[in-house]
Amino acid sequence: MTGWDQRLGVWWIAEDHADLPAVLESPSGVTLTFGELAGRAHQIVHALRAQGLRAGDVVAYALPNGVDVVWWQLALQESGMRGISLNPSLSAREVRAIVDHAGADCIVIDSQHADLAFDLQSAPSLRLKVSVGGPIDDHLGFAELVAGHPTSLPEHRCFGAPIVYSSGTTGAPKAIDRHVPGADDPSARADSAKLFARAFQFEPLSGVHLVSAGMHHGGCQSFYQGALNVGHVLVILGKFDPEQTLAAIERHHVTTAYMVPTQFVRMLRLPDDVKRQHDLSSLRVVVHSAAPCPVTIKQQMMDWWGPVIWETYGGMEGAATIAKPARWLERPGTVGRAVRGMTVKILDDDGGECAADVVGNVFLEPVEPTFTYRGDAVLTASVHRGRAFTLGDVGSLDADGYLFLRDRAKDMIISGGVNIYPAEAEAVLIGHPAVADVAVIGIPDDEWGETVHAVVEVAPGFQPGDALAAELIEHARAQLAKYKCPRTVEFRSTLPRTETGKLYKRLLREEHRASAPQAEAT
Repeated sequence: MTGWDQRLGVWWIAEDHADLPAVLESPSGVTLTFGELAGRAHQIVHALRAQGLRAGDVVAYALPNGVDVVWWQLALQESGMRGISLNPSLSAREVRAIVDHAGADCIVIDSQHADLAFDLQSAPSLRLKVSVGGPIDDHLGFAELVAGHPTSLPEHRCFGAPIVYSSGTTGAPKAIDRHVPGADDPSARADSAKLFARAFQFEPLSGVHLVSAGMHHGGCQSFYQGALNVGHVLVILGKFDPEQTLAAIERHHVTTAYMVPTQFVRMLRLPDDVKRQHDLSSLRVVVHSAAPCPVTIKQQMMDWWGPVIWETYGGMEGAATIAKPARWLERPGTVGRAVRGMTVKILDDDGGECAADVVGNVFLEPVEPTFTYRGDAVLTASVHRGRAFTLGDVGSLDADGYLFLRDRAKDMIISGGVNIYPAEAEAVLIGHPAVADVAVIGIPDDEWGETVHAVVEVAPGFQPGDALAAELIEHARAQLAKYKCPRTVEFRSTLPRTETGKLYKRLLREEHRASAPQAEAT
């Protein structure tokens, strides 16, 4: 029997390989075997049921990176309760809006983010509020919640499908409710995750998976849960630090990881002597997604780490494509071909199918419907054409079915009637040594309708000002058509990004319209 033929999934691994390490490093210093991890999740299920919660109830949790996230997720998945993973960086107002929209029955908050509880006293749906890591007024402490409850397998287990709220970079967050037929056995469903892991060559019962992105994000969750479900041990970092990440890879002989492009950029910016001093030869598969990765950045990562960088495109609405390293090197810039069970189509504005290499709207067509936007039938219908749906991206397919993305449709700039995709200019500008981060947006212009504007975070050692603005514009013009390049450059200390690297361009555009900031022009 091969590793893939045996029963896997976190629950069966906990039975068959109870002493196998599940968490090797975490911010709190807690380490766990699979048996211990499953026992803690079971205990939470018993405790929540004792508080009156049942399958179908909604539990929202705002927890920083750490083991607490893992065992709460597992508990909800085996209890039939619907979990909502909240970004701890949200404001109290944003948390309250999600709690009200979802009709959450329970909220779990880490004490270091106690401010998120500020607006929850009057939330009508909440029946239970739990604090983790320390006391919060009007919250039941975690130790008190689980006190006296067993770590044994609960009865009447059924899979609880999570509800995922999007990051809301282009508007209000959307609640993605995945279609889950039937009340599945949680153990069997976890075992089925080996299909996901096998697609990315996560070897069963052998591997160390690095968690360095925000654990509240669906992409990061998909991969560390996929790793756990085939028996990998987790190394969990509290917050991303480029040098500490390299050190962790070397220290624990990390084999697999999930990252986002901004992490690549920050590691590439390290001094050469720092990069050379770490042994990264254990790496086998590093998957990235969530935001566009400039071709030059990914090529530099391949040159440094070898052909271990994989890419996946899609959303929590559905996985779409995978680009294996060898295929990407053959076709730089592709995000890959459609995964099994999904068809990728490029449609024009009238719904007609585009020919190869013609840019249009990217639509994804699963074998059967995969999601709805919770409580919003109009929004659900607006992104669908039959079974096919769009995530709002623009791109093209080559003759062999490989997808190339151009940009987000909502981020497209229309200047003088010409469509301009900001991602092209961003990919060029990020290659300049003075640019630590960049966003290209359209700003109002009386003559052109919109004009191209760059917002730049300057790298250490460089001085923002007129001279650098002119240099960056000329750098772009040397590689792109002039109309695609910024006409103005604005410098900021930081850019608004999610932990997964997505730019809040909507905020930049709104801020610019509300109070036009000083810009350096040429």
